[in-house]
Amino acid sequence: MKDSRKLDTLCVQAGYNPKPGEPRVPPVVQSTTYFYDDPSQLGNLFDLKESGFFYSRIGNPTNDALEQKVAALEGGAAALSLSSGQAASTFAVLNVCGAGDHVISSQAVYGGTFNLFAVTLKKLGIDVTFLPADASEPEISAAVRPNTKLIFGETVANPAIKVLDFESYAAAAKKHGILFAVDNTLATPVHCRPLEHGANVVVHSSTKYLDGHARSVGGILVDGGNFEFIGNPRYPGFNEPDESYHGLVFGSAFGSVGYIVKARVQLLRDLGSCMAPMNAFLTHMGAETLHLRMERTSGNALRVAEYLAAHPKVSFVKYPFLKGDENQALAKKYLSGGAGGMLSFGVKSGRAGAEKFIKSLKLVALVTHIADIRSSVIHPASTTHRQLSDAALVSSGVSPEQVRFSAGIEHIDDILADLGQALGQI
Repeated sequence: MKDSRKLDTLCVQAGYNPKPGEPRVPPVVQSTTYFYDDPSQLGNLFDLKESGFFYSRIGNPTNDALEQKVAALEGGAAALSLSSGQAASTFAVLNVCGAGDHVISSQAVYGGTFNLFAVTLKKLGIDVTFLPADASEPEISAAVRPNTKLIFGETVANPAIKVLDFESYAAAAKKHGILFAVDNTLATPVHCRPLEHGANVVVHSSTKYLDGHARSVGGILVDGGNFEFIGNPRYPGFNEPDESYHGLVFGSAFGSVGYIVKARVQLLRDLGSCMAPMNAFLTHMGAETLHLRMERTSGNALRVAEYLAAHPKVSFVKYPFLKGDENQALAKKYLSGGAGGMLSFGVKSGRAGAEKFIKSLKLVALVTHIADIRSSVIHPASTTHRQLSDAALVSSGVSPEQVRFSAGIEHIDDILADLGQALGQI
């Protein structure tokens, strides 16, 4: 049963319920293995006939607490913690796709995701069609093939800052009986719960806002429990016996959590992309203040966006709640209370000006990261997206003069003062 408590309470309380005499906060279970004295019980765990922990690659009590918390925050049925956000995106695809299959994705996704889809998946025999984040249902439906297994989008795209048109993507997915997965890293469940807008699976790079302190790399895959695999011919992996589990059929054996169980006991078992227990502990602790941090960072981002939009040396600013932004209508429709702390802007003097601006910053740091409590910047075209061609950069919403800014939770006056003095150096 889904937790009906308010999101603020879930951030603090969900995921761990100690018994009398147990630690009040979830401990770090830094163990690879677990003791049993009955071979048949351990055998039942391996055969998925019983639930429990037997090897930390597959599951760990500390990771379980984090998984339960994030599932509750997203309103999902179950979750799986992984080694990185990239691992989570990869698992989202490979859990339903194999060689010869097809994926439809918004082209406004994180550069690493774009490269994963356009290059690495292609090597594995999985084809991907990219469409605009605001594509219409007929446009999306026209791209559907008999072998299409997944439709993928990003709530707020990094760094294009485009908001996904959930209604169109969800309608196309439902019309054709296709699983719909959404990366909710930047919005977080504080500002958007994709499952409430038609998504079936939610992906997080927990390295970002869920952790929030730039201390632990990780990823989360959330199963909404709202997709019917049974009898759907697109998904034989959920309808045909798995001989590695003595003929078990995931769709019928595990019901609403079949997707996440399959990801855990097939992909995680074989690929081993598990999150370290210490990282799970730190991420769980970070998520306890997610609601407070998102309120502050989103507020700071809007103030920065308004400041930059009025600055004579800035050519453009992209932030969904900025007045006049092309994504404002979608932001008001799908986002509640903010759009996260990330925005993009252009410097009128081009790439050289952008680099000069970044070198002149004193408080705001140049780092390969976003969604930290500390404000930061990066130049996407020469760093995070440098592997993309010029054409791919444009389609991903990146330009040479573009600066990606991630608002922290410092006092807004200090952030604006630093941005102002750095722009003054151009």
